Amino acid sequence: MREEKSRLVYSTDVGPEDRKKAGREKQKPSGKGIKKASAGAGPSAGQQKLHLRLERKGRGGKTVTLVCGLGLPGNEMESLLKDIKTRLGTGGALKDNMLELQGGHRDAIAAVLREKGLKI
Repeated sequence: MREEKSRLVYSTDVGPEDRKKAGREKQKPSGKGIKKASAGAGPSAGQQKLHLRLERKGRGGKTVTLVCGLGLPGNEMESLLKDIKTRLGTGGALKDNMLELQGGHRDAIAAVLREKGLKI
């Protein structure tokens, strides 16, 4: 009778269903649905759609401008980042295939990217 009235709030006990799920998750994926990126498969520089956005969360209140959607190879992204940083006189980094630039420079960055022939 006591078990009927009690409610389980939190438990670290792993039941048989959880053990089955854990066993399935450990299996390696077969790779059947994964497409490999070929050198010429992506859209050209003029056909890409880039996104510019401002972020402040998790950065101590500092504003950061993010350029997302670049499908350029790593060395081209680095040279583009360097060019933007020198033109704007600001710092920045390349993280997770996104350009992170310090400060709120959306308009200036958009002008530089349009000058390079990229669509925003």
